[in-house]
Amino acid sequence: MVSARTLLLFGATGDLAQRMLLPSLFGLWADRLIGADFEIVGTARSNETDEEFRALAAAALERHLPAERRDAGEIGRFLERLRYVPLDLSDPAAFDALPRALGDRAAEPVAIFLSTAPSLFEPAIAGFARAGLAGGNVRLALEKPLGTDLSSSRAINDAVAAYYPEGQTFRLDHYLGKETVQNLIALRFGNALFEPLWNTGGIDHVQITVSETVGLEGRGGFYEGTGALRDMVQNHMLQLLALVAMEPPARFDAVSIRDEKVKALRSLRPIGRSDAATCSVMGQYGGGAIGGAPVPGYVEELGRDSGTETFVALKAHIDNWRWKGVPFYLRTGKRLPRRHSQIVVQFRGVPHSIFDTRGAGLTANRLVISLQPEENIRLTVMAKQPGLDRDGLRLREVPLDISLPNAFAGTRRRIAYERLLLDLIEGEQTLFVRRDEVEAQWQWIDGIRSAWAAAGTQPSLYMAGTWGPSASIALTERDGISWHE
Repeated sequence: MVSARTLLLFGATGDLAQRMLLPSLFGLWADRLIGADFEIVGTARSNETDEEFRALAAAALERHLPAERRDAGEIGRFLERLRYVPLDLSDPAAFDALPRALGDRAAEPVAIFLSTAPSLFEPAIAGFARAGLAGGNVRLALEKPLGTDLSSSRAINDAVAAYYPEGQTFRLDHYLGKETVQNLIALRFGNALFEPLWNTGGIDHVQITVSETVGLEGRGGFYEGTGALRDMVQNHMLQLLALVAMEPPARFDAVSIRDEKVKALRSLRPIGRSDAATCSVMGQYGGGAIGGAPVPGYVEELGRDSGTETFVALKAHIDNWRWKGVPFYLRTGKRLPRRHSQIVVQFRGVPHSIFDTRGAGLTANRLVISLQPEENIRLTVMAKQPGLDRDGLRLREVPLDISLPNAFAGTRRRIAYERLLLDLIEGEQTLFVRRDEVEAQWQWIDGIRSAWAAAGTQPSLYMAGTWGPSASIALTERDGISWHE
């Protein structure tokens, strides 16, 4: 597929653009991964000039680029690639400015990055069509959230499909751009060691945790209508689950990878009213302390009473041959003790221990894949403790660590959006989410929300700085399992 020569960047003055998108685009530019004639046309509602937008971009790069990457000459040449068009997405006539701004480039491959409220997706897409930006040369990237439930997601996808076929639609989940997430694919399918054990015979359970220390951060209006289940589980966590659980694809390409992910998502056992109490926990943080500093509770930050969950823990099952009887525990929340994202694969113990009668301390192997804040892969194995051991061997669990920054020293650590923006520009869809994946995710999430509504479930209070409600501990300990912390 021919690479795009122009990127239309909507929301170009916003926080995401300043923290992630502009630094990512500069990284691609500085490494010559995009052409010398590549142009970025930023748009937002504010009435800025080209020079004012370039000044904003320069300030963003100064704040968010590592010091060693701040080459004044390179930044100056990058800024020359930036232009700006004021545009109100709710005004159909405003889109007429786009073809004028693009000129002859409108007939060449164009990539559009649309990060906006779901309510503006449909008018934006209609505006692109009005401006002649809905042909076969245009790729459209959509940032989450893609709706608030299955019905609204389908409405958005229908609006997109009216002008952009699936091959031109790039639904973005930034977790899929993380190196360690892609390394999960390499780990599973590039090593003969793991795949023979990657099933109910070799794995006892899987844990996926995405924890945050922050609260609302000024996003009360958005979060109150969303909650942890829809904000984190529906997209990031279910994508991680699908990558852990999917069958081996025939090849590494967009069709094969996404075919296998959607099969895993469709195999998720529904959580209905009868088992919601034993398979799900919802919580809301109260006042407490983070890093030794006092912080207010959710309702204090919001300024009113609320039944929105800021914490979710789930026990999921995948009903197929590979995963029969293997629970997947998912946990996410705000105002938890520390920020991290990790996948823990707990293997089964040896079928017969020759050490049991000698106090060896034998424990089963565990694979821990850390996504953030550090990227690391750790496999715990049993080794003999040094010593003469007159009463027999004594074993101890020791870690085999693969710290990616150390393992690939000298290779620049990239922002996840660099990978995804480059793939959008080049038309590579493997790390983007297909419509049937999104809808399979929403179908499972909607079932949980319906079960909560039918049972009148309300979030349990937990103190900021703790690991959520006590019920989340019981969720795993009923099965003789503890959360990995």
